[in-house]
Amino acid sequence: MRMFLILSLFLSTTLFAQSDILAKEYFKNGDFKKALFEYEKLYAKSEVNINYINAIVETHQQLEQYDEAEAFLLKVMAKFNFVGFLVELGYNYQLKKDSVNAKLYYDKALESIDLRLSNVYPVGQGFRNHSLLNEAIAAYQKSMALDSKYNFNLQLAQLYGEQGNIEKMFTNYINYVETNPLIVNNVKRYINDFISENSANPNNILFRKILLKKAQQAPNILWNELLSWLFIQQKEVNKAFVQEKAIFNREPENLNRIIDLAGIAINENDNETAKSIYEYIIEKSQDLDVQLQAHYYLLQIETKESTAANYKTIQSKYLELFEQFGVFSQTLRLQIAYAHFLAFYLDEPQKATSFLEKTLELQLSEQQKAEVKLELGDILVLQEKFNQALIYYTQIQRNLKNSTISQTARFKVAKTSYYKGDFKWAESQLKILKSSTSQLTANDALDLKLLISDNKYEDSLQTALKIYAKADLLAFQNKNDAAIDLLDKVLNKHKTEPIIPQALYKQAELFEGKQEFQKAEANYNRIIENYRDGILIDNALYKLAELYANQLEQPEKAKALYEQIIFNHPDSIYFVEARKKYRALRGDTIN
Repeated sequence: MRMFLILSLFLSTTLFAQSDILAKEYFKNGDFKKALFEYEKLYAKSEVNINYINAIVETHQQLEQYDEAEAFLLKVMAKFNFVGFLVELGYNYQLKKDSVNAKLYYDKALESIDLRLSNVYPVGQGFRNHSLLNEAIAAYQKSMALDSKYNFNLQLAQLYGEQGNIEKMFTNYINYVETNPLIVNNVKRYINDFISENSANPNNILFRKILLKKAQQAPNILWNELLSWLFIQQKEVNKAFVQEKAIFNREPENLNRIIDLAGIAINENDNETAKSIYEYIIEKSQDLDVQLQAHYYLLQIETKESTAANYKTIQSKYLELFEQFGVFSQTLRLQIAYAHFLAFYLDEPQKATSFLEKTLELQLSEQQKAEVKLELGDILVLQEKFNQALIYYTQIQRNLKNSTISQTARFKVAKTSYYKGDFKWAESQLKILKSSTSQLTANDALDLKLLISDNKYEDSLQTALKIYAKADLLAFQNKNDAAIDLLDKVLNKHKTEPIIPQALYKQAELFEGKQEFQKAEANYNRIIENYRDGILIDNALYKLAELYANQLEQPEKAKALYEQIIFNHPDSIYFVEARKKYRALRGDTIN
């Protein structure tokens, strides 16, 4: 008997749920008469279910049965008192064009808050459901005026945003975060829809003014944090740094926020600010690892900005750091960077190799040994000692199977084989890497595989591909002028082959590295004009747009190219960034 009751209850619940799904499906598909029939059946079984009551009212309204909706609501309201129905009845009168009775019931709903403050929840939500923004605002403001414990600043901010009252929206978001500081990141996401990268945007200016005024009235690191965030959106990392220093001076527990800001500065190519931040980190940090990381990035920036005349000075700085901190596992990153500098900048690969071989004698983990061997392999490739390089890469794969660094090593095996002209073996390794857990490695592997597979059958001797691979190797060796000259050979002697757009693209990147922007522009334009159906078209569009936006000061041309990506290449990996930058150049208020 008990089992029978349980089974009956289960079947009844299942049928009830199915009816609910069916009613919603009918409503969604616009079959309102059938939806009404199903909802009335559900209501008959659960007369206190507000969702079913509202669904019946809304379905009557969709059928323009306003009198039936009114009669039903009055019948329900006679049975039990729920103030949300006052809003529903008022809205039904509004649909009937009876503004007098609509206002009467809206006022009754608002007056109910005076009698019981908790009525604000169904009343406010009811107004919001019907986009009655002024009434919803009045409800929330009334409750907050009656009792300061009620905080509807978030709801008010959202309502003001819908109205386009940006100043009140910002003010309420700021008031909300002041009482709920833990949700500051949520508030940033809300506000982000109303500001842009343009510091002259009226909304940006307004938000900054409100924050500065708030900071004067009631100092709080929240205002510094929000100002810092705003400056980062505007690509003004130096101004963000001022705010982050103010935060650190008041809460000097850790430097994580400032460390993160340094990374943002590097990504934005704001090297001067990045250097200032890392120098500040070195001055303030008591953590050895943090200090060493800051020194590492300072040297990377200095190397990037220097010419050969300054290389000896940089070398001296590395040696001074080893003298100060020692040569042991904690300085491993600096050691690898120093070896790379010796080989690739000072042209002392033997010295670099000897230095790293001594590093391998330290007490290192398998992961750390793999990092050293990866650099040793690269230095051997630099010297075109390909077989010796392959030994190191293969050791990493064998010792750290399925790890990220193992996948990197496999890619380097493929790239080395490609440099050698062993395209078949390279391609076999690249096929494995297509499913790499490292997205960067997978993308690089796919790009190289396509390069090989698209060109290996065109010429049985693979002449053009071999020349291109040699040029690629020269670029890896920092011999960019020689690489450019060799790519010219591909472009001039293999004009009908599919490798041409790839050669143009590679050469354009090398021109950019040499700051020969007009030459890079010409190459990208050749790809866009002549190879619109090729796999590099969206790359060329985006790169050229970036060139116009950041180097050649031609924002209108940049905007047109971003627009082409948005409308013609929605599957491009550049789509999201192109849309964001297009809207910023167009001066949109909302991202």
